[in-house]
Amino acid sequence: MKIEVWSDFVCPFCYIGKRRLEMALEQFPHKNEVEVEYKSFELDPTAPKYTDQSIYEALAAKFQSSEAQVREMNKGLIQQAAEIGLTYNYDDMKPTNTFDAHRLAKFARTLGKEKELTENLLHAYFTVSKNVGDTETLADIAEATGLDRNKALEVLNDEAAFADEVRTEERTAQQIGVTGVPFFVVSNKYSISGAQPLETFKGALEKIWEEENPKPKFQDLSLDGGNGAVCTDDSCAAPFEETDK
Repeated sequence: MKIEVWSDFVCPFCYIGKRRLEMALEQFPHKNEVEVEYKSFELDPTAPKYTDQSIYEALAAKFQSSEAQVREMNKGLIQQAAEIGLTYNYDDMKPTNTFDAHRLAKFARTLGKEKELTENLLHAYFTVSKNVGDTETLADIAEATGLDRNKALEVLNDEAAFADEVRTEERTAQQIGVTGVPFFVVSNKYSISGAQPLETFKGALEKIWEEENPKPKFQDLSLDGGNGAVCTDDSCAAPFEETDK
């Protein structure tokens, strides 16, 4: 079973959805037969790498609301995150552009490190308030993930490196109708939209596994079409046998 996850590193529901999926997989009997791959999606491709705006100011401008409304809205997000062990530090969060972070993630994929880097990027943005659009910061995160810092810097300083891979995944998202993230595609056949509750992920995994791995139908090899001696709720009797008279 393969699960493809479209997400962005500055999407609060993406981190929550990612963790809930991981929690569901931990309870899934066939978790070792599930592959998870992360796909690129930018919530705001035009966002600057650096800004003097706070996250509250940036979100208020984006949603055309007041900072007070944004703060109130984020209380629910912070609570949801805390319930699954995540800490969201909105007061110091740094709005930024995530294109370079996505390029770095595609580089990490070639080394089998995309999953670890994705977790570290999300943690860096939401919990420790790092600017995940800054080149040196991204290199630090890459190094902490076990990637070669100099090679990571080479990728980050080359604007064309892994750009096609990111754009291809974003085009695929458009083609399959993804308008918001997180968005999960399972076995290229089923979809789950949003940071659904844990039970939804658990139920989906079980349902899809059963549909893709149906229990075998037995071929009856009994003599006489299965009319041998059996016990039922009503009786235990051997089949009638004719004898010579």
